[in-house]
Amino acid sequence: MVAFGKKLKERQIQEWQGFYINYKLMKKRVKQYANQIEVGTQDRRHVLKDFSRMLDNQIEKIVLFILEQQGKLASRLKKLREQHDALEEQPEISQITELREAYRAVGQDLLKLLYFVEMNAIGLRKILKKFDKRFRYRFTDYYVKTRANHPYSQLQQVFKHVGLGAVVGAISRNLHELQDRQGSYLSIYDPPALPLQDPVVDAIKAAVDRLTYSTNFLNFLAQHALIMQEELPAPADERVDEEKYHFMSLLLNLANTFLYMVNTYIIVPTADDYSMSLGAAATVCGIVIGAMAVAQVFSSVYFSAWSNRSYFRPLIFSSIVLFVGNAMYAMAYDMNSLTVLLLGRLFCGFGSARAVNRRYISDCVPLKIRMQASAGFVSASALGMACGPALAGILQTNFKIYKFTFNQNTLPGWVMAVAWLVYLIWCWISFKEPSRDTEEPNASGSVKIENGALEEGKQPLLITSEEKQVDDEDPEGDGSEEAPEESRQPATSFMSAYRLLTPSVKVQLLIYFMLKYAMEILLSESSVITTYYFSWSTSTVAIFLACLGLTVLPVNIVVGSYISNMFEDRQILLASEIMVCIGILLSFHMIIPYTVPQYVCSGLIMFVSAEVLEGVNLSLLSRVMSSRLSRGTYNGGLLSTEAGTIARVIADATITVAGFLGQSQLLNVTLLPSLLICVASIVATCYTYNSLY
Repeated sequence: MVAFGKKLKERQIQEWQGFYINYKLMKKRVKQYANQIEVGTQDRRHVLKDFSRMLDNQIEKIVLFILEQQGKLASRLKKLREQHDALEEQPEISQITELREAYRAVGQDLLKLLYFVEMNAIGLRKILKKFDKRFRYRFTDYYVKTRANHPYSQLQQVFKHVGLGAVVGAISRNLHELQDRQGSYLSIYDPPALPLQDPVVDAIKAAVDRLTYSTNFLNFLAQHALIMQEELPAPADERVDEEKYHFMSLLLNLANTFLYMVNTYIIVPTADDYSMSLGAAATVCGIVIGAMAVAQVFSSVYFSAWSNRSYFRPLIFSSIVLFVGNAMYAMAYDMNSLTVLLLGRLFCGFGSARAVNRRYISDCVPLKIRMQASAGFVSASALGMACGPALAGILQTNFKIYKFTFNQNTLPGWVMAVAWLVYLIWCWISFKEPSRDTEEPNASGSVKIENGALEEGKQPLLITSEEKQVDDEDPEGDGSEEAPEESRQPATSFMSAYRLLTPSVKVQLLIYFMLKYAMEILLSESSVITTYYFSWSTSTVAIFLACLGLTVLPVNIVVGSYISNMFEDRQILLASEIMVCIGILLSFHMIIPYTVPQYVCSGLIMFVSAEVLEGVNLSLLSRVMSSRLSRGTYNGGLLSTEAGTIARVIADATITVAGFLGQSQLLNVTLLPSLLICVASIVATCYTYNSLY
């Protein structure tokens, strides 16, 4: 790993060297400002004015060069258009081939210009972030809002690459027309858009995708998965991604994610009845549901480590263990054994391959579709969460074959056992193990940090992996570009990973713990609570839980496409925490009789707010986490998974322990810890971000 200043120097296009941002000079100037303010020779107001003027000059230099190069490209395209028109009258195959190659040459030069813009955009984000960090002042917000919203904005040229889209369109359209279409008169503008198989156009689109950061539904979903794009992948890396990619293998990973979420929630509506049928109390359902999470705490670690060497073998092992676990869960009824029931759920937890699913998308899916794959991962999880309880509501029958009973308690186990058996066969036949770099098996992690870009109305300049890397290597901003080799290595244990966590990251993990705890309390005790207060049937509980699960994607559409464009992420974060707290408060059973509208409305407020909070929290977490936690076994994705899983374990244990006080006290006793943790997370959020800004 190389610090950004050195990387900028190494990757500069030599003939354009004088037009790049002078990152080294600006970094030294920030240090000078700090020293001058410290000794009292300069006031803050003059520093802000001087630094703004310096940034304006740097941006103007970059923008004028971009416009000059755009003009040259446009002039070349104009001449090629004239040649194209002449060929339409007298077409010759050799001249068409030459013209196509000429357009591709323009495309290659456009790629150089896009890379130039990308490097300068990263430099600007980094120097603004360094200034904010050194002076504890939100200069970035002031500078971007005043410059970006101005009618003569030059900053938009850098962050929105204004004008380059027209050049991309001209190259794509003309190459499309020159391609043999077998008599088709459709263009790239006619629906449905016809795919153009040209490596130059594909490379241009990939470069534009890296350069553009738009907070939309797809990106918001991908942040839930904590699977992000790399900042500046080399062309060789992109070719390796293409070689590793196998669509059916990706589909199998998403199917594994979906089935595991179905497996997790399919037993929730019937777990209390199953426990009572084996002679235990209804509240033992907390232990039954939570046993899977207990095992997942350990399975996440060994699956994460195993994915350093293989993807196929962990998925096969996961399928076998889940098949056995579900079969044991189903047979526990006829064996009249609570022990077998719990062991079955533990086996299911030991088969949790979500770490492998994340890692596969991160390492083996090409950059240009990684965002869609990440969104698919979250969508599969949400769909599984909704389908699990819904499926349990359908399995309302009772019959016996030989010595095996099939009823609402055992059918979830039997159905999932068959599903995992089918998946095992499918995976064995269709999964393709990707090629691996044997020299550095730990080089890729399950968390890749995505580059940010300008967004009006929200925190516009996002922290990227390159920026965090420089903070790790040069925390004092003293101009040093090198760091000891050991300071760049990934964490090798949970303790070393914990030592890399900053206060803001710890707050984000606390929030994640809180929301998972609150959601688990709501979902796991729903059957017991609704049976005690409202005498709901299993089908009614299943419908309620399925409806909660179905809110996930619509809520993410609203937040990802609209709300996140109107407010800063930290504002949404705090508002969501407060709404979760309100939902918890409304759920308490006080003096008045407890009613269905109170339970449903409070549960809906709590669940929806927690879903919003999860997306925004993981988005912020991906930006503030050390780059050393983006690789290796003990990565940021594993830490967040462990925090959420431990929260679920504690929540399910709380339900069982509270059951000793009686079902009349269960609701309030389990909600009280949720309320305390929620209040603590709100206080920590306010304190942390007030101290930072």
